[in-house]
Amino acid sequence: MTNSDPRLQLFAGVDGGGTKCRVRVRNAAGDLLGEAEGGPANIRLGLNMVWANILGTLDHVLVQAGRTSGDWDKISIGLGLAGIASAEDAERTIKAGPRFGRCDASSDAHTACLGAFSGRDGGILISGTGSNAYAWVGQKGTQIGGWGFEVCDNGSAADLGRSAIRAALEGQDGLAPDTDFTRAVIRHFGGHASEIVHWVTTAKPRDYGTLAPMVMSFANAGDPVATALVQHSADDLARYINRLHAIGATKVCLVGGMAPILQPWINPQARALLAEAEHDALEGGLLMAHGVSNGLPQTVTA
Repeated sequence: MTNSDPRLQLFAGVDGGGTKCRVRVRNAAGDLLGEAEGGPANIRLGLNMVWANILGTLDHVLVQAGRTSGDWDKISIGLGLAGIASAEDAERTIKAGPRFGRCDASSDAHTACLGAFSGRDGGILISGTGSNAYAWVGQKGTQIGGWGFEVCDNGSAADLGRSAIRAALEGQDGLAPDTDFTRAVIRHFGGHASEIVHWVTTAKPRDYGTLAPMVMSFANAGDPVATALVQHSADDLARYINRLHAIGATKVCLVGGMAPILQPWINPQARALLAEAEHDALEGGLLMAHGVSNGLPQTVTA
């Protein structure tokens, strides 16, 4: 990448989700200066917190690299953040932060897709705390799913955890099978359904996601309820993969913390459409920092 603006000396890529954010910084020649991990950066958690986590993590990288912290006008930054679903979301996000030399914002799915295919056409399916599917075809971005935990996030750790709680409560009430797995979920909350009610009052998606390892453990041991929940999550991912392929993504990269866990459960036809990512979402953010389209309905830069 060449830098046409001599003011810009540093380029930063940000990948922010519901559990953590990552920041990578390179100089104008493309040399890696450092990277670090910080707190969550899904904009639905609040822009003040998101920016505090991003800037704290960016400061950490700059200190690592021996650069001046807070010298924002020399930095071009590309933000790929969960929760950004429109140009308006991106504009609000940019305005809430400091004034960089250049700042672009889009969804974490867009930057993941840019990185996975080095800016070329393709599809991305993120399966982590939440989920999101996205195609970048013919310079047009199309989002599938990813509409938030309340209504969506199929095939994610959070959705799997929520399904586990529902199955456990139904099992206890005699509305569905009561197995070793469903009883273990109830015990996890102290053995009383009322404790689950208290817990869900303040629980965040990442909290639901902490139940995913328990679900997978019981599924791998053959518990029928846990197995059905995991298979349902994998089938949801297959639906996303097939839809991305139908709108023009010849290959799809499956990424995120749940990706290697759920991939073996996906049916062979959908798995055949999967490809290994060439680069990660941070490199997608860096591509955006260099002026590659942010994939939104209108240009959102500052």
